[in-house]
Amino acid sequence: MGQTLTEILDAAAEGRFPPPDGGTTVVPQEHRRDAGVLAFTAHSVVFTDEDPDWVHATLAALDCDALAATMNPRFLAALLDRTGRGTDTIDLLTVAAPLPGRPALELVETTDPDHPRVRRAQRRRDDVRVWSADGGVLVLGRGVAGRWEAAIEVDEAVRHRGLGRELARAARHLVPGGQPVWSQQAAGNARSIRAFQAAGYRPVGSEALMLPRNR
Repeated sequence: MGQTLTEILDAAAEGRFPPPDGGTTVVPQEHRRDAGVLAFTAHSVVFTDEDPDWVHATLAALDCDALAATMNPRFLAALLDRTGRGTDTIDLLTVAAPLPGRPALELVETTDPDHPRVRRAQRRRDDVRVWSADGGVLVLGRGVAGRWEAAIEVDEAVRHRGLGRELARAARHLVPGGQPVWSQQAAGNARSIRAFQAAGYRPVGSEALMLPRNR
């Protein structure tokens, strides 16, 4: 098992996961912006600059299934209170290998730094790039531990035509340097989950990302 968050994520992208031993590994943040929790099968990773002893003691004090402790609302709330951070939801974390060549979907890249989708993405990613298609938007940027992350939006008027799947697949062609591309989907967003899995993204775990409250 890797010793840093980057090493753990790189291994997961290749299908190699932490041991399913019911344990929790605490690793330092790799960016001051990003802290949070990753839950793989029967092993969790908490990435924070807080005291690991505090993390383990807080988990041990919970009255819940030990395998679910890191995603228990009481632990997440305690970590948010201790760090002064905020979060939105627990996401399904998915990843896909890059694809060669250009995407089949016709896309136009925006270079407007004041584009609302660019400004929103920059709150949680670096090196943000945004492309638009007829009725949809694709965003790529470097997120947690520098990984490339994709996000998509599809207009309601053009849903159920496969555009979400094509946008998600296009990200696999556009990701730089032959690197894997990651994406998070809220557990209740069935449309997005179906689109990304249809585009070849596979689930690797769940993630609760915690960001500074002023972002």
